Amino acid sequence: MAQGRNTLMDPPIEELLDKVDSKFTLVALGSLRARQVNAYYNSLGEGLGRVVPPQVTSVSGKPLSIAFEEIAAGKATYVRSDPEEEAAEAATAEAKAMEEAAEAAAAGGAFGEDPAVVEDEGPAAG
Repeated sequence: MAQGRNTLMDPPIEELLDKVDSKFTLVALGSLRARQVNAYYNSLGEGLGRVVPPQVTSVSGKPLSIAFEEIAAGKATYVRSDPEEEAAEAATAEAKAMEEAAEAAAAGGAFGEDPAVVEDEGPAAG
């Protein structure tokens, strides 16, 4: 009998699902990284250097296969953000912006001038 299981997918889907919290995260992470790998290969001649090259040596040249191999190797990961923490950070940033705007208004108006001091000279006499 054959050793191990012979599957069509390498790395096996079970191994990939152990690296993420759900199959939906796996799809999102895999597709995002595959697009990045594809963008890297498309920009090779341009010398942009903004896209991260593949992080694993792969026998496949397909971006999605490379992405799945990176996920299996732990090279492509994700961070689940906390909505409550994001809301608190946004509220803090908004409060700080409002405070700075109030200080700027108290220090001389929106354009750095006191509206009571600006005089209208009227139409130019000519």
